[in-house]
Amino acid sequence: MLDLLYDKLQDSSGVAAIIISVAFMLFTGYAMTRITKKLRLPNVTAYIVAGILLGPYCFKIVPPALVEGMDFIADIALAFIAFGTGEFFRVSALKKNGLKVVVITVLESLMASALIFVVTFFLLRLDLTFSVVLAALAAATAPASTVMTIRQTGAKGDFVDTLLQVVALDDVVGLIAYSIAISVALAAKTGRFSAVSILQPILVNFGVLLLGGLFGGLMKLLMPKKRSTDNRLIISVATLFAFCGICALLDVSPLLGCMSMGMVYINITEDDKLFKQLNYFSPPILLLFFVRSGLSFKLDALVDSSASVGAVPLLVVGILYFLVRIIGKYGGAFLGCLLVKKKKEVRNYLGLALIPQAGVAIGLAALGARTLGGETGSVLQTIILASSVLYELIGPACAKLSLYLSKSYSHELEDLTPEITASPEKKLSEVELLIQRIQAIQKELPGHLNTPSEEEIAFTEAAEEQYAMLRHSHMAGRRLG
Repeated sequence: MLDLLYDKLQDSSGVAAIIISVAFMLFTGYAMTRITKKLRLPNVTAYIVAGILLGPYCFKIVPPALVEGMDFIADIALAFIAFGTGEFFRVSALKKNGLKVVVITVLESLMASALIFVVTFFLLRLDLTFSVVLAALAAATAPASTVMTIRQTGAKGDFVDTLLQVVALDDVVGLIAYSIAISVALAAKTGRFSAVSILQPILVNFGVLLLGGLFGGLMKLLMPKKRSTDNRLIISVATLFAFCGICALLDVSPLLGCMSMGMVYINITEDDKLFKQLNYFSPPILLLFFVRSGLSFKLDALVDSSASVGAVPLLVVGILYFLVRIIGKYGGAFLGCLLVKKKKEVRNYLGLALIPQAGVAIGLAALGARTLGGETGSVLQTIILASSVLYELIGPACAKLSLYLSKSYSHELEDLTPEITASPEKKLSEVELLIQRIQAIQKELPGHLNTPSEEEIAFTEAAEEQYAMLRHSHMAGRRLG
């Protein structure tokens, strides 16, 4: 039955194949989240697994030609991710955080990259181009799993504040490391090492960073307060698409520029509502991106050795990458906290919460695969996808463990609320004291779990505003008629 469907999609017109395949990707991605939700795993894991199921190694539903034709989705999805990350870089917050978070972030990111490079290039004797780019990808962390775990546990304190600041800056370091690494890799690939070949791509990315800031200012000019909400959404999406197009023409990653765009926009407007609306609008795009990443996953490559990168089986490379990156993240975070004199609870357990790796790393792997091309690019993407699934499986559990061990939250009744003692005038029984403590805990608990998120509220308000404007226009037309 599935083979018949696959053959039919292969033989059908381009439009029919695209629409039906996209529908399958959306439905399968959603269906897999029903399973991962019960297992308390992030949606990213569900989407990647859905792509593997639809791909050539399982049910073979989506044609390979369509997967290649959807390459642009990576740029668009990463534009949304990077623009949303820019919201965290308010000048007021950066001034408040100071140099300590920067030191921790740089050390935990670069130590992971350094260890990966040493293992792959010097120990496994893999290709320089491959080793440099893979090492740079090790720097990135996926903040979504960590933030989700913090919200679920209600954790608070210095450990949580430091963790949130580090994961916000982490992808910036990863993006810069990737930009440098890809320029070094291309120079090594062509065999022409020179100061110009290394500095030119870095200067181009710096120019893209400035251009992104200009686009953030342009976005503000195009969206005055009187602009209707639906037009604000249209203008913001159009601006992101236009910027991605320019970056594609220049053959550079749009990530740094989109992040700069979001940073400039939030600092000159303080308009966080737009970010919430885009966050509520973007899930289908992100789903398609991660499912497509799963479709590109080459399962058979894990058991083969690739002559293009070295003679070591990729399964061994993947396992070492998975383990060594964890050691680098933990060791770098420990050393960074030690240097800036963070408390023992932060120093000992911060690295545990920095294990997850998905969104930005997968996107950069897709860009790297396209830039490097051939078997090297394919192998790079395979290792990152395989390790990302494992990281997303253990990441939330490690983050929760770090929050518990750092005493950022607790299950103990004594830690949830101060002990209540009976007044001398009125003696209470142990049962009455327990009831009073339960009532005190209830006051500290968050609202009902079905309360809409800020993103949903912002998007709903925009929809209601648009409906009211259309209704008003319709009534005005009827009165004139």
